Amino acid sequence: MVKGRLVISFAVFAAVLLLGTVLSAHHGSAAYDLNTTTISGTIVEFDFVNPHCQIHVDAKDGKGNIVHWTGEFTNPAALHRRGWTKEMFKPGDPITVTGNKAKSGAPFMRVMKVQMADGKELNAFGGDDEN
Repeated sequence: MVKGRLVISFAVFAAVLLLGTVLSAHHGSAAYDLNTTTISGTIVEFDFVNPHCQIHVDAKDGKGNIVHWTGEFTNPAALHRRGWTKEMFKPGDPITVTGNKAKSGAPFMRVMKVQMADGKELNAFGGDDEN
């Protein structure tokens, strides 16, 4: 009986340890170039959803071709505490997005801040939030 409980306790401990490692890796920055990248373009869509909000922006590359970028934020609750809403970004609006680009070269970034057409800047990070 004691041996069975010991085995179950060890299994639970191992599962918690493994799960903690996976969650930590998910919120790490290893997939991103830590140098900042800035793009300017037009909002296509804003997804104010769990687990991470996303903004989709069409921006021109150096050759004038349209590139479809996806920017990822933290969760909606954290953004809402800063006054963000699902209605604040409208398709067709111009925007400038600054963040850490994916190391893979994909047009994907972890957003640090956005600048609206009127010049207002919104910080995507705050307090102890993680993206």
